[in-house]
Amino acid sequence: MPDSLIVPLIGAVLVAAVLLPFLSSHRRREAASREAEAEALRYGLHEPVSLHPVIDPAGCILTGNCVDVCPEGDVFGLIDGRVKVISPARCIGHGLCERACPMHAIQLVFGTEKRGIDIPFIRENFETNVPGLYVIGELGGMGLVGNAFEQGRQCVEGIVKKIGSESRAPGDPDLDLVIVGCGPAGLSASLTARAAGLRFLSVEREDIGGTVRHYPRKKLVLTRPVEIPGYGKLNVSEITKEDLIGTWEEIVRGSGLEVSTGETVTSARALAGAGAPGRTGFLVETTLREIETRRLVLAIGRRGVPRKLGVPGEELPTVAYSLREPESFQGDRILVVGGGDSAIEAALALAAQPGNEVRLSYRGASFRRIKPKNHERVEQAVAAGRLEVLWGTNLVRIDPDSVTYRNGGAPETLPNDYTFIFAGGELPTKFLRDCGIAIDTKFGTP
Repeated sequence: MPDSLIVPLIGAVLVAAVLLPFLSSHRRREAASREAEAEALRYGLHEPVSLHPVIDPAGCILTGNCVDVCPEGDVFGLIDGRVKVISPARCIGHGLCERACPMHAIQLVFGTEKRGIDIPFIRENFETNVPGLYVIGELGGMGLVGNAFEQGRQCVEGIVKKIGSESRAPGDPDLDLVIVGCGPAGLSASLTARAAGLRFLSVEREDIGGTVRHYPRKKLVLTRPVEIPGYGKLNVSEITKEDLIGTWEEIVRGSGLEVSTGETVTSARALAGAGAPGRTGFLVETTLREIETRRLVLAIGRRGVPRKLGVPGEELPTVAYSLREPESFQGDRILVVGGGDSAIEAALALAAQPGNEVRLSYRGASFRRIKPKNHERVEQAVAAGRLEVLWGTNLVRIDPDSVTYRNGGAPETLPNDYTFIFAGGELPTKFLRDCGIAIDTKFGTP
């Protein structure tokens, strides 16, 4: 072989040695992404529910960092030589993809061009359009535990700085702060306030844990390491609901934090004369008392109150909108209403208890936007005779020992002992507006 051909030949071999494995890996990755995209379309996961990523094609340089760092799996995929968002409904808003993109080509947004999402107006310091009134956590669109904890800390640290620069005037409320809600955001805010020496009160309408308490048993809650005032670092990446709530309760006991549980805030309004420059104050009414405070933080869940169906009998004591202890129900006839992950997980948990006869009523012809694993579990439970799905049905009446539903024709009645309704929750819009908070509707915007 002529010497003039040796160098080009060696170069070609080296290129092939590097390029061929890359191309092979690329083809496998794209094939997997196409399968994931088809699955997303099949289960309705291609339609975002809340916060989700949007990619700027002009800025993307195909590093694949967003694909690699996303812990939810298959939110992103590589299709036709470009990174694409294929399962936005899986996104839980941790923002790792946004931070991992070297070209800042990813942005987390709320809603889409066609489907808007209502979000309270919030500034960068979590203050609403009402001076001295703040919104953090799930209500502001950030339900992830790690994000909520960080928001609670940042919000109260900002309040501490503001209060520290103010002189107390005659007639000012004795309390510096009232924190409403004791989920992750409210707990973090309360611990930060305690560490800073603020005079504050924490109020929770249920118990410590907030919305997380309504997750099905053993459900994994994804989080990230967070620094907790007075406790140290909670260094976990996955933890069950029970362990997480147990950890929070341990933190509350160890810190000496007092939380007024079983107390619901019914209204909040600015105190007379609180509009003076630099002065804020609120009268907070609860089911137990009236409280005056200089600042107010709302860390309540986005769901507000469960959405009701408006059918006769819905007020019966045998009707519930959440499931905490499925093992309490055995040998019962049960109807679960809804088609989301919460309804399905509740129905499966109840169907796993001895002697239960469980039916799941859903108005659609197929489930949409549910986890593929839940879809598989439903199919297995139906095949095993543990669960019956009533497709295309609407509940029309609940009686103490029966339920009546309609499936396009004449009403049908079935014997029934308990009814669980999972129709989502309603943003507490009236409460927020009564507080003076403006509501923004986001159509694919941050």
